[in-house]
Amino acid sequence: MIFKGVRDGKPYPDHGLSMRDWSKIPPRQVRLDQLVTTTTVLALDRLLSEDSTFYGDLFPHVVQWDGVLYLEDGLHRAVRSALRSRVVLHARIFDYDAVRGPATAEDVS
Repeated sequence: MIFKGVRDGKPYPDHGLSMRDWSKIPPRQVRLDQLVTTTTVLALDRLLSEDSTFYGDLFPHVVQWDGVLYLEDGLHRAVRSALRSRVVLHARIFDYDAVRGPATAEDVS
């Protein structure tokens, strides 16, 4: 299995980060098998494109929510890494857990 899980949609609220905000987060390594994708669609033309990051961030965007790492942007880069037999990926990780504080009993219900 490449990823920890695959889901259709984000379980967390909109974080409102701009591309500039993301660029301030230093990339770090994350294992592919720790990531849960937030989309079930993979466009083959984007996967095979050499310049798919030409206009975007070089690093995938990951959101940590309730201790789970969600791959918000960069699915094609992650799959290309897996196809090259790599198990880690450099990504920018936004720790939503740290921003919102610990979950309470009200959050669960």
